[in-house]
Amino acid sequence: MRARMAFLAAMTFTAPGRLWAQHEGHHPPAAPAPSPSPSPRSASPSPSPSPSPAGGAHSGMAHPGMASPSPQQPMGHEMAAHPMPGMAMGHEMHEMTGFLGAYPMSREASGTSWQPESSPMEGVHWMRGAWMGMVHAFADVVYDHQGGPRGDDDVYGPTMLMVMAQSPAAGGTFGARAMLSIDPATVGKRGYPLLLQTGETADGRTPLVDRQHPHDLFMELAVVYSHPVGAHGSVFGYFGLPGEPALGPPTFMHRFSGMELPEAPLGHHWLDSTHITFGVATAGLTWGRWKAEASAFNGSEPDENRWDIEAPRFNSASGRLTFNPSANWSLQASFGHVKEPEELEPGVDIDRTTASVTYDRPRGGGSNWQSTLAWGHNAKDPGSSTNAFLLESTFRMGRHTVFGRGETAQKDELFESGPHAHETFDVGKLTAGYIFDVLRSGHAAVGVGGLVSLHFVPAEIAPDYGSRHPRSFMLFARGEIR
Repeated sequence: MRARMAFLAAMTFTAPGRLWAQHEGHHPPAAPAPSPSPSPRSASPSPSPSPSPAGGAHSGMAHPGMASPSPQQPMGHEMAAHPMPGMAMGHEMHEMTGFLGAYPMSREASGTSWQPESSPMEGVHWMRGAWMGMVHAFADVVYDHQGGPRGDDDVYGPTMLMVMAQSPAAGGTFGARAMLSIDPATVGKRGYPLLLQTGETADGRTPLVDRQHPHDLFMELAVVYSHPVGAHGSVFGYFGLPGEPALGPPTFMHRFSGMELPEAPLGHHWLDSTHITFGVATAGLTWGRWKAEASAFNGSEPDENRWDIEAPRFNSASGRLTFNPSANWSLQASFGHVKEPEELEPGVDIDRTTASVTYDRPRGGGSNWQSTLAWGHNAKDPGSSTNAFLLESTFRMGRHTVFGRGETAQKDELFESGPHAHETFDVGKLTAGYIFDVLRSGHAAVGVGGLVSLHFVPAEIAPDYGSRHPRSFMLFARGEIR
């Protein structure tokens, strides 16, 4: 544990500066100065990265779509700079449209999902010729204490590096996105302690219970192409190995309301567990504020070998309808038939239904508040049906971030043997936390924070957990490129 702690601390506090230095030392050649523009803001004189967005705590990945201007707006080294939704006043960046259509890219979240258009959009942006892109990364060091007889103590380090790029192609937009994590090393095969969490396996034989599995090295390797349809629409295709199908809300790591928490929700396997899927093909249509899409994908969740790319299969299907009534709202409903998702439950399929609503409210001076309400329903075949509900909220103001999450879930995997084996229990959890940015320099930031959680279990399993309300806490530091 000491070796892992030392490695994680070094990575957290040095990686952001090194990545930023590398970025600073590799600017594209400067373009000729542009002619005067009637825009109230001057044109960008070169393809160098945009100024650092102000803002407080960590942006995480609220903006995974980096895309080109609309077909009516040719790309070059000179583009008008305008303030974008969710960005602090007085800062500028190149205006871009989404991977999937001609709207602000701040509307796009993980995979092909949408979020409110006003969501914060931060990262190191770059231009080179016809290509535009973005780099984002973070590394955490977390001390984790989960109380009670089934709890544990550990130090772990969730990590992520995301690189994306896009360019005009054949009258539309071609984009590519790569997302990597060294969680197999910094979290470990057994994952991290997390009371009441279930899902997946560490060794292919025993399930992970009261622990959260690590992410794979390859979280996303995807390409997408979109083409305009009329003045307000587009059609698009997305392929990932791995990728994320059209099922569920934006993944917890990618939505502003949940990304600051260094732990997964209890309802992860009811809402967004398909975010790392080895084999995804999605086709969809956007029209104004609506998006309809369907996916064929591999229903099996990643196996215990976290370093490899698994062979793609297309044995499952899903569909999702999304509506953004205004810049501050995003609503989605989705359904999917997932073929044998759990390695240790062969022959058991799941019909998953989800619905969610996210509200985002930018406030002055770079502050932002976002909340998400989500519901997931799993109907096992053969087996029973269970539900999970989640409400989470994050408020960021300057260097300060406060967050909270409340959730309930019906868990039938807490006991593999004994009198409670495979019995369904209603459990719940309340979490609250705070983060303070101690260092911000350019696109690099380092913050420290903590969270406390109160769990709720029924009386019949209280002896196993030590009480009906076991407690836990986490202390953490985060280094981030944003």
